[in-house]
Amino acid sequence: MDIVLKSSSARRKELLEALGYNFEIKVYDVCEDMDPNKSPYKNVKELGLKKASACKELDYGKVLIGCDTIVVLDNVIYGKPKDEKHAYEMLKKFSGKTHEVMSGVGVIYKEKVYNFVCVSKVTFKVLTDEDIFNYIKTGECFGKAGSYAIQGLGGKLIDHYEGSLNNIIGLPTEDLEKVLGEINEL
Repeated sequence: MDIVLKSSSARRKELLEALGYNFEIKVYDVCEDMDPNKSPYKNVKELGLKKASACKELDYGKVLIGCDTIVVLDNVIYGKPKDEKHAYEMLKKFSGKTHEVMSGVGVIYKEKVYNFVCVSKVTFKVLTDEDIFNYIKTGECFGKAGSYAIQGLGGKLIDHYEGSLNNIIGLPTEDLEKVLGEINEL
């Protein structure tokens, strides 16, 4: 099975490699703006498919995988932090609360289209300003939706989570593997 991962995320690459698949990576510019009139769930679902669909005619006959992951608290989407202040504001809001991590995935194989969302819940410990500033100083918060990496030092900020850990990291491999298994039987 020829697979194309449409993502530059190192974490998605590692997670897909861990499943044992060989694949190539191709990244195309896709507008990632969210529609304020749609729910975060609907937005991330559409964006995952949009990423898979980008320039799909160039790789017809290959399995095309697109994914986008967002962090949602009180129906507000939290993306990647712009700077230290923005990271602080996000982490302060998450302190002692439970938020959702949603990954929208699009998989295209010839005329078959799969599009789904995986939702996990993450509960943060109550964080002091010192906890937050020490974490931001590590630099790990940058380039991460919600300003943290659960698989890294950010794991120390977490009280517990429910659902797929791989989804929280950036690719819901359990759900993806079901789709790839179905495609493999076509």
